[in-house]
Amino acid sequence: MEEATYNVRVYSIEERKNKAGKVTSYRLEWKTDRERWKASFKRLAQADAFRSALVTAARSGEAFSLATGEPVMWKRGEKADMSWYDFACAYVDMKWKGAAAKYRQDIARALTAATPAMLPTEQGNPDARQLRSAMHRWAFNTKDRANAPKDVAVLLAWLAQNSKPVSSLQEPANVRALVDAGTSLLNGKRAAATTVRKHRMLLSNAMDYAVELGLLAENPIKALKWPKLLSTSEVDRRSVVNHRQARALLAAVGKQEPSGQRLVAFFALMYYAALRPEEASNLRRENITLPALVWNPDSRQMEEPADAWGELHFGVAAPYAGRAWTDDGALYEERALKHRPDGHMRTVPCPPVLVRILRAHLAEFTDAPGGRLFYGVRGGELPSITYRRAWRNARKKALTADEHASPLASRPYDLRHACVSTWLNAGVPAPQVAEWAGHSVEVLLRVYAKCIVGQDEAARRRITDALDAD
Repeated sequence: MEEATYNVRVYSIEERKNKAGKVTSYRLEWKTDRERWKASFKRLAQADAFRSALVTAARSGEAFSLATGEPVMWKRGEKADMSWYDFACAYVDMKWKGAAAKYRQDIARALTAATPAMLPTEQGNPDARQLRSAMHRWAFNTKDRANAPKDVAVLLAWLAQNSKPVSSLQEPANVRALVDAGTSLLNGKRAAATTVRKHRMLLSNAMDYAVELGLLAENPIKALKWPKLLSTSEVDRRSVVNHRQARALLAAVGKQEPSGQRLVAFFALMYYAALRPEEASNLRRENITLPALVWNPDSRQMEEPADAWGELHFGVAAPYAGRAWTDDGALYEERALKHRPDGHMRTVPCPPVLVRILRAHLAEFTDAPGGRLFYGVRGGELPSITYRRAWRNARKKALTADEHASPLASRPYDLRHACVSTWLNAGVPAPQVAEWAGHSVEVLLRVYAKCIVGQDEAARRRITDALDAD
């Protein structure tokens, strides 16, 4: 019987150059017991892929041969077929470092949904929901996989031993089953079009990695024929509030205890300045420029100018991700603005009504320890559940029964849609609106096409005038 060990350590990749300094190679070292092993590669991606495979095998509890230094499951001289579970973990590990926290969750969701297609169908399998929970929370989480509770570790061991080999995806039927599972809900129905598109993209990217590892000759998903998805990215006009409704909603937010008053400015920033929730939640005092107060001789005090505008200037957002997916265990992950490079700053005007709301907020509430304007009642980060709950309650109070049952302002994000729609309908040029909202002009006009009202009537008048000119 081949001698093996579980005492394995894999080191970082070392970049090396020849004496002339013109040829670069990448060397990987790892150790089994006291024996050191080395492997050199021409490209960093090759070295990284090999290292990921070794790390995944070690974390999965596989034995390493003392004769070859490689996992016993690998054939001598070549890599044996890798199980789907081991491959999925290797893919997650490869993606983890450079991925945003929310993107890490997306990868975990896609792999969790797809993996049942790569498991045996015999009776006696572990509970399907428990398996899904174990995969999403632990297996496909590089940071926490090794710390999985004992009951979860048992499920992960079962997955490692029972998932089908990656080579089975050379069969078109198996590939179709994988993608079908990955784009379906728990009840078997097709997921929303945006989810289908996202999961299919992630699974295809995983197959590209399988090709890179030498597990497949080509990406099998690219050869599949799928019906065209009928979806739209346009904003539903029914979700857009008017100014009267927005004022009523903000007033209803302010009446809630204990956190409502501190959230009025939070929602106002979305409605009057088109901020995304992750942008508003990360705003600091230094991001806000308010007009100077003026002396009123009648009241003999400094007062807010009636028609003075302010300005927001910011370059960082903090989308909610959850402690399990951020590197530092924080609820939010600070990132560059959406679809913008690091360091990009965005300037947004503040109309007088928003100036008054912000000044009142700054006067009543001190900054959080981290400098943010918005935080929980007990301090610390503002939980997303807090402002979502406040918004649900405000809709019940401020809207009629029919309005509450409709899509009208069903999400806080719809306030941003209302703001952008207001700008467009006020005649602000599209490039200016795109700059304020953090969009490209092309995306802006596609997303808000149905929210631009009154343009068709004006266009007809211009056509009539042109025809009557002769």
